[in-house]
Amino acid sequence: MDKLIINSFEEFEKYVGKELGTSDYLQITQEQINKFADATLDHQWIHVDTEKAKTESPYKSTISHGYLNLSVLPYLWNQIIEVHNVKMLVNYGIEKLRFNQAVLAGNEVRLRAKLTSLINLRGIAKAEIKVSLEIKDCKKTALDATVIFLYHFV
Repeated sequence: MDKLIINSFEEFEKYVGKELGTSDYLQITQEQINKFADATLDHQWIHVDTEKAKTESPYKSTISHGYLNLSVLPYLWNQIIEVHNVKMLVNYGIEKLRFNQAVLAGNEVRLRAKLTSLINLRGIAKAEIKVSLEIKDCKKTALDATVIFLYHFV
């Protein structure tokens, strides 16, 4: 799928209520999980001990940290949309975040995004986007949330 290009608030506004797109799949590797554990000081065995996970985990595998899954959203979001004529973008918040399904080491995930609201706050566009992180070949999503960005158009 081609990346959506937005050049103005008015163009962005035409997508309210519509799906913006879907990213490519990204594989979550054990190496990423280990590095995330090091960065966040969260070395719980379910994430980093592959041998113990094979025998003691209900998943029979290590799983990604929920916040690692969340942290790949900006990378995947940038595959879906490119907003021009913006002097600054602010991550404003996340609402209704739910972790629905574990992402096993080696699983592939992708982002699906829908623009649910766009409000003009005196030249700053407050965009609310419903996002789902889908796991390849799995019916349940890894996570669902509403992310809020502030786009400062020039």
